[in-house]
Amino acid sequence: METTTSTPSAEAAIPIASSRSWKEYLGLVARGFAMGSADVVPGVSGGTMAFILGIYAELIFSIRAVGRKAFWNALLHFRIREAMQAINFPFLIALGSGIILAFLTLAKGLEWLLINKPVFIWSFFFGLVLASVITVARRIKKWTVILAAFLAVAAVGAYLLVGAVPAQTPNTPLYVFLSGALASTAMILPGISGAFILVLLGKYQFALSAVNNRDVVSLMILAAGAAVGLVTFAQALGWLFRKHHDLTVAILTGFMMGSLRKLWPWKVVVESITDNHGNVIPTVVHNVLPPAFNAEVVFAILLAALGFAAVLLLDRLAVTIGD
Repeated sequence: METTTSTPSAEAAIPIASSRSWKEYLGLVARGFAMGSADVVPGVSGGTMAFILGIYAELIFSIRAVGRKAFWNALLHFRIREAMQAINFPFLIALGSGIILAFLTLAKGLEWLLINKPVFIWSFFFGLVLASVITVARRIKKWTVILAAFLAVAAVGAYLLVGAVPAQTPNTPLYVFLSGALASTAMILPGISGAFILVLLGKYQFALSAVNNRDVVSLMILAAGAAVGLVTFAQALGWLFRKHHDLTVAILTGFMMGSLRKLWPWKVVVESITDNHGNVIPTVVHNVLPPAFNAEVVFAILLAALGFAAVLLLDRLAVTIGD
């Protein structure tokens, strides 16, 4: 049975697991795999999956601890065990293992689906995120006009962001590092996709190619940027969760609502560009209604319903386990 306790620092007063069984760690690997699967797809957020799977707060505060005094004080004095405890290391390594496993095993398959069966993959994730809006919004017990206003602003902001035009950018180490940092902040924001930020920065195809071709140097630069971005941004998110929980959840819900624009399955490419490697990247895409009611539309609706039902089921199970 999983038990919880508070983190050592009063600053990060959030329940985190103090002990887990090997089965529970396998469950964390599976959750990481789900997050990694989402992060590979431009438009789907690993942060959304963390929210759905009930590990979002623990994830944020565990990442945040990497930048805190307790961790670095223990590390610099070679108190390794204490340092690992300070950052909830077993949780992070299990989750990270699942994310890396998803990147290594799903990158080629998802790339093929995005090119050859985009309607199906977007339909499934549309259902996932639509249901997530409902389940996450339920975490706020009492809505106010101010919370609703912040939700609306966040939704509009995300709607405009996901409609932005990708850029052609250099592949210099510094730019790749900064791209990883910016993308990683989005990975832990529900509704804002880290992969889509890479698309906007002109580095999505570059990252996929690095994974598929095992380009270790490029992957290490991206990973270093991602680590810096994650730890830095988690400081702000942790503070917001402690001081303004309902406001933070309202904003994150708005991000997810706005991101549905990107996930709509039926699109028409109006304009596109060709990058330095000959890859055609859509720059202006309009959402449209299905051209005809056929077998593809029926299957897409079923996939969206499956994604919607999966989130509601996971939410119900989380409530049941919590009770």
